[in-house]
Amino acid sequence: MRQSKIENKDIAVNRRAFHDYFIEDRYEAGLMLQGWEVKSLREGKVQIAEAYVILKAGEAWIVGMHVSPLISTSTHVKADPTRTRKLLLHQKELNKLCGSVECKGYTLVPLSLYWKKGRAKLCIALAKGKKQYDKRASEKTKDWEREKSKIRKLHSRS
Repeated sequence: MRQSKIENKDIAVNRRAFHDYFIEDRYEAGLMLQGWEVKSLREGKVQIAEAYVILKAGEAWIVGMHVSPLISTSTHVKADPTRTRKLLLHQKELNKLCGSVECKGYTLVPLSLYWKKGRAKLCIALAKGKKQYDKRASEKTKDWEREKSKIRKLHSRS
């Protein structure tokens, strides 16, 4: 019964990634976590806005993800909130990501952290960086969409 509450619940979302990057492909990765980190995730004490993913020796690692330790964390455990954590992906996915990052110049960006069947999963994206004029153009279209919806609401009321 307890798992149904946790099922498919977002823990953290990286909204800045959509502003700074064009998202090409998405992948779901598992995380290797310590016990105190899982407890902190359940409390929602995590930030992925500053995080990024690197590929080293055929493995994927997330760097810069900040997991705040709880006050009730065990005294014999030295909690490092920004340690590098290993991501769990299939070998086929890792090979595809390595090729895209090294040859095509893509970046791996974490998009969201969520629960799936009682396990923490990280949605990572293969992304290309936006230039300043691309960011302005996307802001313009977003503003225009917002303005259109306001106009439609106004006309539907009349």
